[in-house]
Amino acid sequence: MDISIFAILVQDGITNGLIYVLLALATIVTFSVTRITFIPQGDFVAMGALTLAGIASGKTPGTVWLLIGLGFVAAAIEMFRAPRRSALVDRAKAATWCLAPGLLMAALCAVLPLAKLPMPLQIVLVLAIVVPVGPLLYRIVYRPIADASILSLLIVSAALHYLIKGLNLYFFGPEGVRTVPLSEAVFNFGDVSVAGQTIVVVVATGLLLFGLHHFFQHTLPGKALRAAASNRVGAELMGISVARSGLWAFALSAFLGAISGVLIGPLITVFYDTGFGIGLRGFAGAIFGGLSSYPLAALGALFIGLCESFAAFYASDLKETIVFLLIIPVLVVLSARHKATED
Repeated sequence: MDISIFAILVQDGITNGLIYVLLALATIVTFSVTRITFIPQGDFVAMGALTLAGIASGKTPGTVWLLIGLGFVAAAIEMFRAPRRSALVDRAKAATWCLAPGLLMAALCAVLPLAKLPMPLQIVLVLAIVVPVGPLLYRIVYRPIADASILSLLIVSAALHYLIKGLNLYFFGPEGVRTVPLSEAVFNFGDVSVAGQTIVVVVATGLLLFGLHHFFQHTLPGKALRAAASNRVGAELMGISVARSGLWAFALSAFLGAISGVLIGPLITVFYDTGFGIGLRGFAGAIFGGLSSYPLAALGALFIGLCESFAAFYASDLKETIVFLLIIPVLVVLSARHKATED
């Protein structure tokens, strides 16, 4: 292996690993706040890339109709299943908030020249369409069973994944797409070439991590999420709504998934079911952090990205096996540490 091949493998590993970092952090947020192992996390990646491809082609993406459908279901729940003590005005206001994102996005997609929009505006539109799907799913699926066991929530997540995958197939079809690169520049450093898209991923991930740090440390919703993740009962006693924290957690999860789809779309061909494998790698990174430590999860996700890149070069047939075998010793160590703590 010469230096140029080594540099390419490292570049690919870091690029993919940073995507896995974002998904690992999203997985930890949702699990810490809601106790939900959110299997459909990767489906937001596919949803983000496919939505961007639909907008770039000038068509209203099917995600808009999904958002409208979820909005009507959530609005019906707010109107007819809300506690009886809630005033009709309050229930109508909540129902309006459920319906507004989908109807607004449908109107914008109908009047805007989607294909002619600058790429930054297309990305903003993608986020505006995909991000509300997360809180709506939480309101419809998880909030009514918020007190269920972790195993029950996991089973519901598995079922929801297959439902979303089927909807992605229905709305976007079986064809794969590859979006336009955010940067087509190539930088040469001797024998080593660095793609502009790689730099975009690195810079975007760095900005997102800085933004997440600011969100959790200096904003009221972020502090509420930290409190709910640390102690749900204590947070409730201090007046923090765990249900509202769950909405924020799923909004953040959908945001990170959609951004990951936008970043990875130019690098791989994205199909309706591509997100599951990507999300699984993010989950593996979260396992390195014990589903609680953000720094360890980030390091674990980067390590998985690098291992995957080199495994694809040396033994492509065993790439998946090698990557997920790495989780076993981590689980053994975490299990032993947990047992020692109990003793």
